Amino acid sequence: MGDAIGPLELMLLPFAECLVLVGIHSYLGLHVLQRQVIFVDLALAQIAALGTTIAFLFSIDPLSKGAYVFSLIATVIGAAVFSLTRFRDNKIPQEAIIGLVYAIAAALGILIVAQAPHGAEHIQKILTGSLLWVKSDEVAAAAAVYGLVGAFHFVFRRKFSAISRDPEAARAAGVNVRLWDFLFYVSFGLVITHSVRTAGVLLVFVFLVAPAIMALLVTRRVGVQLAIGWVVGTLVSVGGLTLSYAADSATGPTVVSLYGGVLLATAIGVWIFRSGPRWRRSVAQLLVGVAVVGFVGLGMYELGGVLGADPEWAGADGPSLTHHHHHHADAGPSGEGAAACEGDCPIDRLIAELAPLDIESKTARAAALEDAVLVEELLEHVDPGDEELTLVVGRRLLQLDTLRGAPHLIALMTRGTSPLMRDEALGALREVTGEDFGFDPWDAPTTAANREALEQWRAWSARRAASTR
Repeated sequence: MGDAIGPLELMLLPFAECLVLVGIHSYLGLHVLQRQVIFVDLALAQIAALGTTIAFLFSIDPLSKGAYVFSLIATVIGAAVFSLTRFRDNKIPQEAIIGLVYAIAAALGILIVAQAPHGAEHIQKILTGSLLWVKSDEVAAAAAVYGLVGAFHFVFRRKFSAISRDPEAARAAGVNVRLWDFLFYVSFGLVITHSVRTAGVLLVFVFLVAPAIMALLVTRRVGVQLAIGWVVGTLVSVGGLTLSYAADSATGPTVVSLYGGVLLATAIGVWIFRSGPRWRRSVAQLLVGVAVVGFVGLGMYELGGVLGADPEWAGADGPSLTHHHHHHADAGPSGEGAAACEGDCPIDRLIAELAPLDIESKTARAAALEDAVLVEELLEHVDPGDEELTLVVGRRLLQLDTLRGAPHLIALMTRGTSPLMRDEALGALREVTGEDFGFDPWDAPTTAANREALEQWRAWSARRAASTR
């Protein structure tokens, strides 16, 4: 097996992507809070995903340039809707329009996905993101796009600030509010469309809102707010990625959770600081609140233990992933105990547990498996049509045992799978083995160059197998 990837090497690109996201989203978040359209990024993200879904109907890969064009077209339409529905009389809050647009875009996406075979898993990847597997060219492209958007907003910062802070005053001063609203939402949508592809909706939303909220809690000066947003975003990104690596947890949710903790700590600190002479009373109230939360948490823990031990309350769900692992590990080195099961096989329950998860959660769960024999048996039971699960389990087998894992990933590259899956399989092989035979995952496996590259991969795998005999 090749040398293991160190934490710095693994997290360098995700950290760079987080820095790029923090830079633009901290600024845009201030505008969003001023406009009181908190969920506009979720709506625009869903509109962008709808464009990607439509592209998929034409056999366009969700992460391709063609799908990006469809997403941009959909986002421009969404920008037009939001700029035209900012009513002057405020009888209909724009947040209501945003929520309605989100619901309609989500419903249309579901209807369209139902018409595309194997479409759901591809669209799910777009919506949830895959920050841990971001590539250097994606980081560079994001930096270029966000840099252009940032330069555009800097040049016209006075107009954007005026229509966000006081649109009526801007209108009275002769500013075409609808036009500049449209330009704001187009540039905003361009950022969201790009961000969601790698970071996912949850992380993008938190990068947009959390730094802005923390900055507004501390100061009203825009320059200081931006500085606070950038510094806090950088520190939280470093901390979240470090925790994700140490705990082997999903990257995006870990960063989001840490942001929540930092935001709560900031709010508590500001509240105590602004209490003035009554700060002791505030601290006492805080301690009471902590005690209440701790009491409730302890009660839920005890209740979970009681109900979990009672089949009538716990239901008939199968054992956890950890239980599966120990069950099979105890079956003996050959794994025969697992293979001999019939009916409700634990391997099948394990697959059922893994299949609905997003790719980062699948990866984190698969990392708990340490028995190469078990992982290989699990891989043999996976539906070949479930390319994402095949990739995750095959990559884990490759990490545990290159000899057993390499043929499965080579087979994944050989089949007529999506370019994304071929690219991920090739990346896993390259990272572990250090080999690269010129296979292009974005071309069909049947091209002359790719057929030759696949033959070299198979020959390499055969040589490795022969050398161990």
